[in-house]
Amino acid sequence: MSIAFVFPGQGAQTIGMGQALAAAYPAARAVFDEVDAALGEKLSTLIWDGEIETLTLTENAQPALMATSMAALAALKAEGVGMDRAAFVAGHSLGEYAALCAAGALSLADTARLLRVRGRAMQAAVPVGQGAMAAVLGLDAAAVEKVAQDAAGDEVCQLANENDPTQNVISGSKAAIERAVVLAKEAGAKRALPLPVSAPFHCALMQPAADEMAQALADVTMRDPSVPLVANVLAEGVSDADRIRDLLVEQVTGRVRWRSSVEWMAAQGVTEFWEIGAGKALSGMIRRIAKESTCRAVGTPDDVAAVVAG
Repeated sequence: MSIAFVFPGQGAQTIGMGQALAAAYPAARAVFDEVDAALGEKLSTLIWDGEIETLTLTENAQPALMATSMAALAALKAEGVGMDRAAFVAGHSLGEYAALCAAGALSLADTARLLRVRGRAMQAAVPVGQGAMAAVLGLDAAAVEKVAQDAAGDEVCQLANENDPTQNVISGSKAAIERAVVLAKEAGAKRALPLPVSAPFHCALMQPAADEMAQALADVTMRDPSVPLVANVLAEGVSDADRIRDLLVEQVTGRVRWRSSVEWMAAQGVTEFWEIGAGKALSGMIRRIAKESTCRAVGTPDDVAAVVAG
């Protein structure tokens, strides 16, 4: 049995996530304390007692989700379950940073600060109301890519996320996305619906954010990960820190190839995926991609106990 540790992205955030882990495991609480110190604010208070609207702001959600993932990992480690169990790490968009932190490529403090910069830069790249994203259900990636191309005109409309065989996400200029929603339905999509996001992630409109992340990443120490990272934009394993740094910049405007990433890991012999952190969204996608694999969510003390019990 080969295991991959996977880390969730934006949208998985909930008020109270990670709180039970922090109460049960001093090592998990220490993760939140270190993230608070790195950011110079009590992000943990927002996560546990704040308003969901504030937590969902990109600049807060990104470091908060990473902190929750790292707290779950710390709880596992406290029970004797370490990174030596993982053959690969991968994360969905911002989850790629959590994956790198888990694999020792980035320090926890640097990861928190990078995600705060990333969240702010992605939000600032496009004025509110000018960009949009939409989920297209029931069409494969090739069909959705054609819809995006047909809808673009002289604006931006791109396939942003290949989530699973029947769920893909497009991103770009608001008017182009609205055209694409109509075209997708005409092409036979079961559903095509705008997403409640604050910016058009993973498309060319994010270039200002990519430029800012290039500078931020150039200023941090990055080591080769202890296990290969299955990179979003490549959908294959990478172990070289300098290459990963470049891929993280490319990822801001590039496609999240999640379906292809899971298929690649399954082809390498991965049979079990552990979703480390908040929610179970990735597990749902993985079950639709690699139907023979098993998935395990690890986000609460009960989940940790279940892992330890085997």
